[in-house]
Amino acid sequence: MKKLILSVLLLNLLAACGSNPPKEEAMAPATSAAVSEAPAAAAAADATAVDAQAAVDAQAAADAQAAADAKAALMEKNSVYFPFDVDAVQDADRETIMNHAEYLASHPDAKVRVEGNADERGSSEYNLGLGQRRAKNTKRALVLGGASDSQIETVSYGEEKPRCSEHNEACWSQNRRADINYSAQ
Repeated sequence: MKKLILSVLLLNLLAACGSNPPKEEAMAPATSAAVSEAPAAAAAADATAVDAQAAVDAQAAADAQAAADAKAALMEKNSVYFPFDVDAVQDADRETIMNHAEYLASHPDAKVRVEGNADERGSSEYNLGLGQRRAKNTKRALVLGGASDSQIETVSYGEEKPRCSEHNEACWSQNRRADINYSAQ
């Protein structure tokens, strides 16, 4: 049995050694038509490169416009609101905070001032303290979202800068806020 297997292996080995290698095809010499097509092909490649660069430039312009649109949308919602006598950032404003934090994290040279405000109820001293706590808690939320501590300044205006001057809850709720102000630096 061993002799039979050994014989089959030897025959396969001899058959493999005795086979002819594949023949390579000889290349035909270049014709004058092929030589004249080379500059046309090079010109087409250059045109393709120009089109590719134009596409890259267009994409860069689109990206810049998208960034500008994102910043504009971000600036539209730059206030977070608080219930009466509360200084903790509310869940309803977490998305606003995170959007500003992500912007600040991706733009380390940007700086903001968080301005804390209160409604007219309470003493001036109490409202200044409440506005400062609101500003500091908003800053803390921005830092937790990725912004740098050095990018954010806080100030309290208490009841000094109301957004609405009527004497009702609808108006007071607009005045209980912290504003994220990019232009006041």
